[in-house]
Amino acid sequence: MSIGTLERPIRVVGDIGGTHIRFAICRGAHDISRIWVKKTADYQDLETPLREYLSQEDMPACKTAVIGIANPVSGDQIRMTNANWSFSIEATRKALELDQLALLNDFSALALSLPHLPSDELELIGQGQAVRGTPIGLLGPGTGLGVSGLIPTSEGKWVALAGEGGHTSFSPCDETETWLWEEARKVYGHVSTERFLSGAGLKFIHQCLSRRAGAETESLSPADITQRALEQACPQSMQTLDIFCAILGTAAANLALTLGARGGVFLGGGIVPKLGEYFGRSPFHARFHDKGRFGDYLAAIPIYVIRSPYPGLVGAAAHLVS
Repeated sequence: MSIGTLERPIRVVGDIGGTHIRFAICRGAHDISRIWVKKTADYQDLETPLREYLSQEDMPACKTAVIGIANPVSGDQIRMTNANWSFSIEATRKALELDQLALLNDFSALALSLPHLPSDELELIGQGQAVRGTPIGLLGPGTGLGVSGLIPTSEGKWVALAGEGGHTSFSPCDETETWLWEEARKVYGHVSTERFLSGAGLKFIHQCLSRRAGAETESLSPADITQRALEQACPQSMQTLDIFCAILGTAAANLALTLGARGGVFLGGGIVPKLGEYFGRSPFHARFHDKGRFGDYLAAIPIYVIRSPYPGLVGAAAHLVS
């Protein structure tokens, strides 16, 4: 380790999603340690878990924290969409006696990680080739649907987008998806893409298919649905996963065309990395290319599945030095 690295201050980085909290200390995007993981549902604000983390035995003094959170960050007050959390950023900073507490959207943080992830933590799906110096797209279904991207600057750096693309209106592409949209509209009114591309979306699709087939509409968890599909143990689960991957292909293609993401489309979140080799033969790719005159344009774009264990922490650390 170089002297320059040793002289870098120690900071706290965090990644808060709808399911898990992750904290670590870092001196840079490639120097992360003391990773701490808890359940988001066990807390209701940021101060309590962060205080627990900072109060651990032998924890070095840290006065700066950068946290990615699965929520829009547009002011001091945070009220999470997919968790029962509510807090003030400034009040939390003062209570913890921090000099700086910065929050950014979790998928903005994840986007910032992409240039720092080693190649063996990225799985290429298909035959596309990245074009240097062009935008990159990012989306990931998990508790919700995160969407972001990286835009290159003339200085050779990257700007991460902070948006809520998961809440754009869902557009069906075939009769089954039209029927699912109608079912979802009865329940939710506005039907966002996240209503299908999420853990809750897997459950909703499965319940609708089971009801239509006259099968038992037991309330399976997203993990159970996925496992049954991969084991080919349940026709409704298999169809659910195929529909899910097809919708994801459409969403990824829409993002790629919107951003001109010839630098690649990256898939994160808690669901896709667990699909293994099935994902490569799923309906995702056929749907990704199904854009008429722009099919060849999309076929040239590489798709990567993020297999890094803690990319959100890497991105939060990268934000400190960007």
